[in-house]
Amino acid sequence: MNRSQIFNSQPLFNDVQMKRVFADGKTFVDCIPLFPVEQIVEKYMQQKEQPDFNLEHFIFANFQKPDAPSAGYLSDSNSPVEENIEALWTVLTRQPDKEKGSLIPLPYPYIVPGGRFGEIYYWDSYFTMLGLAASGKTDMLENMINNFSHLIDTFGYIPNGNRSYFIGRSQPPFYSLMVRLLAEIEGKDVLLRYLPQMEEECRFWMKGGQTISGKNSAAFRAVKMKDGEILNRYWDEHDTPRPESYREDVELSHQAAQDRKVLFRHLRAGAESGWDYSCRWFENKISFTTIHTTDIIPVDLNGLLFHLESTITDAYTIAGEYEAAKHYQSLMDKRKDAIQKYCWNETQGFYFDYDHAAGRQKEIFTLAGIAPLFFNIATNDHAKQVADRIKERFLQPGGVVTTLETTGQQWDAPNGWAPLQWMTITGLENYGHHELAAEIAKRWIRLNTEVFKRTGKLMEKYNVVDTDLEAGGGEYPGQDGFGWTNGVLLALIKKYGAPD
Repeated sequence: MNRSQIFNSQPLFNDVQMKRVFADGKTFVDCIPLFPVEQIVEKYMQQKEQPDFNLEHFIFANFQKPDAPSAGYLSDSNSPVEENIEALWTVLTRQPDKEKGSLIPLPYPYIVPGGRFGEIYYWDSYFTMLGLAASGKTDMLENMINNFSHLIDTFGYIPNGNRSYFIGRSQPPFYSLMVRLLAEIEGKDVLLRYLPQMEEECRFWMKGGQTISGKNSAAFRAVKMKDGEILNRYWDEHDTPRPESYREDVELSHQAAQDRKVLFRHLRAGAESGWDYSCRWFENKISFTTIHTTDIIPVDLNGLLFHLESTITDAYTIAGEYEAAKHYQSLMDKRKDAIQKYCWNETQGFYFDYDHAAGRQKEIFTLAGIAPLFFNIATNDHAKQVADRIKERFLQPGGVVTTLETTGQQWDAPNGWAPLQWMTITGLENYGHHELAAEIAKRWIRLNTEVFKRTGKLMEKYNVVDTDLEAGGGEYPGQDGFGWTNGVLLALIKKYGAPD
């Protein structure tokens, strides 16, 4: 046991989390131990039965509480929102650091989201980088990619975030999109620079794919489909409660019929998806206890891996290594065909996730269905039908809603999220649906701007259905800061203009 592993400090860890010493379970795992953890546990075992023992006092005598990422910063809601975002880049910047508590050190400066999130996050960072590009901050964009490259070199993949309790899971693989973004600025040789890391990421996601056989159709994140294709799912190495949401996971396990270890794996896989949580991961759309994430082939995850394979193909082509390029071209072509085969629904005119355990599509309409347009996988006809569904069913006063279901989960209605607005707008633009794309962009820009004027904050998520209300749901209160909202808003304003 070392200083960083607070989540191994049983029974202390269980007692602190279950007794809610901190309102947010993430706070304790982000604390910095003032002494070696094993010594703290030994003291705890000696003192906890004493009549005057106070657990909260004990914790504050032995741990340093983490600083808030944007503590002390006050925005000027009377100034343009773009000026506030430019000022926030400095506030949300972290310098190269040393290991402290659960924080995994990174060699280059980076941007954190804000709110409760004082570390880098994988998929968040791509959307933050869109704003860095719009701000002309190429050096920071490159620093961020170099940090993720360092994580791939260190762990063989990019963890959910640079915290030790995230080891074992990743997040939606946007690394190749980050590399493409930098290549748009600095030239195509950027693809060659990061080719080794892109290939390593590809190996991570495809681990087990070539050895699947017999009754078990899945291994790690790879799944063999009924006709032999290999597609991907979300997964986690561990089947225990998430340290940062320990109490929530344990309490849910008391309500669920499924085996605790199976439930915890599904919860962790849902966290890897970034959509933590949504009814898209449930068997019964109104019951969190029926989560079955690892049974599901997500259409957006497989779009991301198509993009990764495509980018590697292009890198090898640039290098003149045509056999390697041909290999990855074959992989991306097979994946594209499989996405169309398993995720397109002609009757509904939309793309859906696929339940590989049940051998059928999921029936939940979600904005993940825009991914084939974002990655240029859809046919023109399919794209037209998806655009119609977006306009008819997802378009709301503040942008597009994440799903059509109101469940109390934060990745369901009535909430809208910056990354999904960007992917929807871009996907529609890719297929010539410019008017609808611009309308979504303008509604989202207006909502973000009005909330900023009202509160002085840029939020993690927004209520796009009733724009006078705050977004809700999920395991923690709404957060402000906020990296990916800042990035997407700045990029959209640059393209579509500020609100009238």
